[in-house]
Amino acid sequence: MNDRISQLLAQMAALEAELVAAIHEQQSRMFFEIKGKRVEFESSVKAAHRQLKMNFFRWLVSFRPQNLITGPIIYGMIFPLLLLDLCVSFYQWSCFPIYGITKVRRSDYLVFDRGQLHYLNFIEKFHCTYCEYGNGLMGYMREILARTEAYFCPIKHAKKVMGTHARYNRFLDYGDATDYEARLEAIRQSLGKLK
Repeated sequence: MNDRISQLLAQMAALEAELVAAIHEQQSRMFFEIKGKRVEFESSVKAAHRQLKMNFFRWLVSFRPQNLITGPIIYGMIFPLLLLDLCVSFYQWSCFPIYGITKVRRSDYLVFDRGQLHYLNFIEKFHCTYCEYGNGLMGYMREILARTEAYFCPIKHAKKVMGTHARYNRFLDYGDATDYEARLEAIRQSLGKLK
């Protein structure tokens, strides 16, 4: 990787850290605090949220019929998602220690906190929980697969790929065979030092 690309990656990491800090600062103005796994709102905000909550019967009357029709298809996906979760977790649990790769913390990706919002009724909370699980699972799986790819084949593609994972930019350039084995081993060693 040339110095210009390394410099740009460092700038991207710095901007990402700045963005995270700005988002955290904005959230702190929303009058809530995170206490362990709980999100605590100020009492005035909690009261305002409760007033905004749509009761179940009013929500049901304003419900879109197409959502009801497609609901069984959407929620039927829970079975493949659970199976995928089980398989990818077992893979990581059994193989990562053998490869010396730091395991991906599931709790970093599967976050269930929208159920603590008082302006959502129980059906909306259920929908949110399902989406939190599905999208969190995809992020968790993506990181497991990214670490696997970084271990076995950290080489960029010749063609442009849409939606690459965060590790991809640090992969070796396509066709650059210079010191391939040594650089591959350095990448493998770095996977054991992840936090």
